[in-house]
Amino acid sequence: MVTHLYLGVILLAGFAATVANADIKVDCGKDSVSVTWRINPEMVPYASRLFLGSCMPSNLHVLPTGQGEVTFHYQYNECKMKKLLKGKHIIYQTEMSYRPQAKPKPAAFVQPIKCVIKRPGDWVPHFLNPGSGLSEGRSGLVFHMALLNEQMTGIAKTNIITLGSFMPIWAAVEQKSHQPLLLLMEECVAATTAELQYGSQVYPLISNKGCLLESVRGNSKFLPRYHTSAIILYLQSFKFGLGEEVYIHCKLVAWDPESLDESKKTCHFVKETESWELLDDPLQSSLCSCCESTCKSRAKRGVHWASGSLSHNSVVGPLIIVERPDLKANSTSEKLSPS
Repeated sequence: MVTHLYLGVILLAGFAATVANADIKVDCGKDSVSVTWRINPEMVPYASRLFLGSCMPSNLHVLPTGQGEVTFHYQYNECKMKKLLKGKHIIYQTEMSYRPQAKPKPAAFVQPIKCVIKRPGDWVPHFLNPGSGLSEGRSGLVFHMALLNEQMTGIAKTNIITLGSFMPIWAAVEQKSHQPLLLLMEECVAATTAELQYGSQVYPLISNKGCLLESVRGNSKFLPRYHTSAIILYLQSFKFGLGEEVYIHCKLVAWDPESLDESKKTCHFVKETESWELLDDPLQSSLCSCCESTCKSRAKRGVHWASGSLSHNSVVGPLIIVERPDLKANSTSEKLSPS
């Protein structure tokens, strides 16, 4: 036991030294601050333990060298920044920190951050939506897809996801002059590239015309709809692309809610009943029975839309899935300890 604790101290101390040598650049704007933190490759898996005040990174970009570029972009009224009025200036103060262990354990590294700006009389902060996606499809339909925060109260402000935690992927379609539409996720894959190309390595998430494969392999599911034109995929993070940039590519389809069939459906596997369930009408879950084989298209009754004009390919990312720092530290200590 003494050996394990000793090795753990050495490990944390080593990372603290690595962070202390990091390159930190601060850009103080009119109503927000941007901080870029260049970290060494061994720190990339621990990026979720880097903080600006109380806020996690807005973005993590893994460079070809293996180094990480962590970006924080927040308004001055966020992250519990301290505000001080001094003459014609406003002073905002906070700290950059690396916390290998949760509070109340002390931070292993702290760097003061300070912004001094001229106090304008008409200054009003505006709302930022980093990481959101907006793409316009054909037929006048506008499709949206984005990563939500853990509370699902807004767009996520960080792209760092801890392995095993959930990523709420929200998608919606603006119906405009169309009759009421039902939004479906016909196919989704994870990839390490922003564009899918021939030979791209992908990890299937949804296939077979709307069958959520990750609900079988893990605990992913579709959440109950709050509107037919929107859907939330409650996706549990996975090991594919661990520590790399990962993009979620989805084919979104707007469809007639009265004309569901094997090729137009939203199905997830319910482990309690060991059966597939149709999200929009569990009484019609027989439409999901083909998820174990091949779901084929059927004749569309009473539908006169061209399906190609009501679908759109959307992407969310980059996302960085990292291991839990405490588990990784324990694993490293076990490997180093004598047998």
